Amino acid sequence: MTGTESGSKAGGGPGAGPGPGRRLPRVRGFAQWPAEGSPKREGKALRGRTPRRAHAALELHASRPDALGAVEESGRGRLPALAPIRVGRMAASPFSFLRGSAGLMAHDLARTPMTGIRAQICGDAHAANFGLYGDARGGLVIDLNDFDETVHGPWEWDLKRLATSLVLAGREAGADEDQCRKAAHDAAGAYRRTMRLLARLPVLDAWNAIADEQLVSHADAHDLLGTLERISDKARHNTSGRFAAKSTEATDGGGRRFVDAPPVLRRVPDEEAAAVALSLEEYVGTLPEDRLPLLARYAVQDVAFRVVGTGSVGTRSYVVLLLDHRGEPLVLQVKEARASALVPHLLTAGIEVPEAGHEGRRVVLGQKRMQVVSDNLLGWTTVDGRAFQVRQFRNRKGSVDPAALAPDQLDDYGRMTGALLARAHAHSADPRLVAGYCGKNEELDEAMRDFAVAYADRTEADHADLLAGIKAGRIAAETGV
Repeated sequence: MTGTESGSKAGGGPGAGPGPGRRLPRVRGFAQWPAEGSPKREGKALRGRTPRRAHAALELHASRPDALGAVEESGRGRLPALAPIRVGRMAASPFSFLRGSAGLMAHDLARTPMTGIRAQICGDAHAANFGLYGDARGGLVIDLNDFDETVHGPWEWDLKRLATSLVLAGREAGADEDQCRKAAHDAAGAYRRTMRLLARLPVLDAWNAIADEQLVSHADAHDLLGTLERISDKARHNTSGRFAAKSTEATDGGGRRFVDAPPVLRRVPDEEAAAVALSLEEYVGTLPEDRLPLLARYAVQDVAFRVVGTGSVGTRSYVVLLLDHRGEPLVLQVKEARASALVPHLLTAGIEVPEAGHEGRRVVLGQKRMQVVSDNLLGWTTVDGRAFQVRQFRNRKGSVDPAALAPDQLDDYGRMTGALLARAHAHSADPRLVAGYCGKNEELDEAMRDFAVAYADRTEADHADLLAGIKAGRIAAETGV
């Protein structure tokens, strides 16, 4: 058989020309080829409806609650006995107040200009919500690391919260106003430039972009190297084993149990402990099957209640002690997952919010959509009808305290966190669309900076109102806890 005959009958064998492309049916869940339209042009066109400079605007609505009202409203459904601890932590500084008032800021953001571009957002992307944690192979990853408020919403809300928090953290750290403004400006600039970078990359490269070893150089954050190295060294020792050594004691049967350390850590009644322990059966069912043999080699030993965070204080949060055959510990955190504080304000802004179903599932899936690498034991469960997320506790976790940074490090930290936020958003929003809107010049950066300064001023006023309420006895606060 000649080559010509072979080519004519086999259609693609040796000697056949490239010919027309194979006509395959459109496959649901995949893009169309060749692509129609230009996301970059679509993004650029959005500037006509929402000019970039419009993001500087802050107009407080008459319906805005005062600081005490907002704190009390956000405390509904929490454990009343822990309310004074939460108020005390929020009263520590204006930055701390911002950390505990995601719902109040969402009220205000719902009345600011928006492009209409949606992404999976953190919902609480303040500057202290980035940090180090361990991956499955023992390495350290730096990323966003708390997702209680995560939801599909306007990307601008996360960026404005980040920029505002940098101004407040800088003021607390003793930075001058120019340094605070520059940190907010540089965070927005790094976000914009990172989106432009991701828009130019092949999709798979963009999806996994900004590896840890490249992040400092990408963000031009070289002044942070020493700080990150010190935090990394501490994070490597921040493990379940270290926590268990400090927080548990041996039992007569050769196991271990938690030791009371009120008010942060306390043992719980047997019935409550049993309910939490039994909920791990549902949790195991939310994990990939390849994780099941791993957990099957641990035995559940004890359960305790542990107070966590600032915005999370008052929610139900447990630590569960597991031991392997050698008595080595693994500690899981079983943390209550309430409805995102952003939901009512998204609805106010006319943004449709699908039913979450299980709030723990919402948190876990939101986290996985935003992080490049997530905790390999991340799952969810239900305890006494309440939704919970489950994750490793003290998984080599380390964090930068932005309010403790040297003033000349603040803008480096702003650039690093801005880049991380862009990468997280690019998993759900097309970076070409966002980059088309953000553009090449600094118009957006300047608008975000101006908004951040204005909202930081508002937060300082809210914080002062909270302090006045505490002093007047209108609201109880327990400090130093």
